[in-house]
Amino acid sequence: MSDNLTLPAQQGPTDSSTETLLEVQGLTKHFPIYGGFPIKRKVGAVQAVDGVDLTVGVGESVGLVGESGCGKSTTGRLITRLLEPTAGKISYMGQDITHASRRQLAPVRSEIQMIFQDPYSSLNPRQTVGSIIKSPMEVNGIEPEGGQEKKVRELLELVGLNPEHYNRFPHEFSGGQRQRIGVARALALNPKLIVADEPVSALDVSIQAQVVNLLQKVQQELGIAFLFIAHDLAIVRHFSQRVAVMYLGKVVEVGDRDSIYNRPRHPYTHALLSAVPEVAVDDEAGDKERIRLYGDVPSPISPPSGCRFRTRCWKAQDKCASEEPPLLQISGNRDGHLTACHFPEDPTTEARAEDVVLDPALKALEKDTADDAESKPAKD
Repeated sequence: MSDNLTLPAQQGPTDSSTETLLEVQGLTKHFPIYGGFPIKRKVGAVQAVDGVDLTVGVGESVGLVGESGCGKSTTGRLITRLLEPTAGKISYMGQDITHASRRQLAPVRSEIQMIFQDPYSSLNPRQTVGSIIKSPMEVNGIEPEGGQEKKVRELLELVGLNPEHYNRFPHEFSGGQRQRIGVARALALNPKLIVADEPVSALDVSIQAQVVNLLQKVQQELGIAFLFIAHDLAIVRHFSQRVAVMYLGKVVEVGDRDSIYNRPRHPYTHALLSAVPEVAVDDEAGDKERIRLYGDVPSPISPPSGCRFRTRCWKAQDKCASEEPPLLQISGNRDGHLTACHFPEDPTTEARAEDVVLDPALKALEKDTADDAESKPAKD
């Protein structure tokens, strides 16, 4: 691979027969910061999303994971054109919609829908469930066979709600039921792509599995492509065929589900996976690596130079500060597994000889605890 022109193709679905539905290249969103008195002027910018490359195939489910504040939700809103990109390109079925006008977007709006994170604030409390789900059809002038009300009742039944709830208001439903209403609204226009922005993070754990299984059922039965945004790696593993890992506005690793979870290469992906709690089976406790990073994610107002993860990385060297690592396929990776790292990790998640602990205070505390344990006399 000698030039960058081949990179976008490698990020596509692993099945070469799958057609690309959505392609994002160099997607960027900077929110300006204004200051000064009495005349306000631009004094900086929040680099929420900075050069994201991503593809979603027809009928494919792609997960987008990362810590809170890394730019996942902003990426989703840019793709649905709820936000105007600062730079980059968004192509939907070969059509450039990056800066398309409202009129130009009209035919595309019905095919790209979004499920929002908060089921409480995303539904109008003054409208009935029927009106909420019916509104997209009214706005787009769609009259389904049998009428809009019949279609709404069918959608309510599809998402596991009683069609007789048509005239109820959102406050009469639980959080899980409200999210199901949000799913029904997203399905009202028969979309080809749904951007699900952390659809279960605001729900009780007992309800999360029900909503995820519902989305998976919808995806399989209707052939809808999903961009599933979440910070829960276990849910993403269950739902997504491919996974993109995001850190501080950039995608640092992309690969199929098996490669990302069993053979990660980027140090940040290793750190994320080591934080996932697992129940030990057959005395396997301690077989998994443990990595504890120091500090918080740097500010997106002034991100680190070069590799943005270098300030928290145990493998960082001078090159990491001076050169930004490109997102490409490195030796030992399978086709379509891309990593942005100058010094990638070994493709395994097995336990190391020694835990990676970058926090000096935590190191000192654990050392003191171990010394105290050794100094105490053993009890008879």
